[in-house]
Amino acid sequence: MNIKPMKEVEEFLAPVAQSVGAELLEAVWNNREKSLTLVIDAPGGVDLNLCEKFHHAADAALDELDPTYGAAYTLNCSSPGLDRPFRTARDFERHLGEAIEVHMYAPFAGAKYHEGTLAAFDAGEIVLNTKKGELRIPFDKTSKVCLLIEV
Repeated sequence: MNIKPMKEVEEFLAPVAQSVGAELLEAVWNNREKSLTLVIDAPGGVDLNLCEKFHHAADAALDELDPTYGAAYTLNCSSPGLDRPFRTARDFERHLGEAIEVHMYAPFAGAKYHEGTLAAFDAGEIVLNTKKGELRIPFDKTSKVCLLIEV
């Protein structure tokens, strides 16, 4: 099945997301299930009402874009989830001042796991305030960075 590039879908739907008070984080195509999942976030978080509102707006807009060139597909709308890995500078900007966890490919500053408050993300470097002080971690040395979920 031919589909348009997800980057094109994301750029097309970004203003649609903004119009309902959300930010489109990514569009994900699942070829096996023939489904398009749109992941959104919003300042107060994402609830079912916002997902539904964006789903309806995106569905109408996608009729114009026709990302599958007329082929049938299922449209899903989702929140990013608490454990979604940070991938872009925007992900870091969105979570400044929040507690995060950083997993490393190899030991860095004596460990493969660090947690603390995200102070900044600058030039590909994570600035983390830990109990031991400030730690500057190159993003390309990390295997996963996400919100710290405390139970």
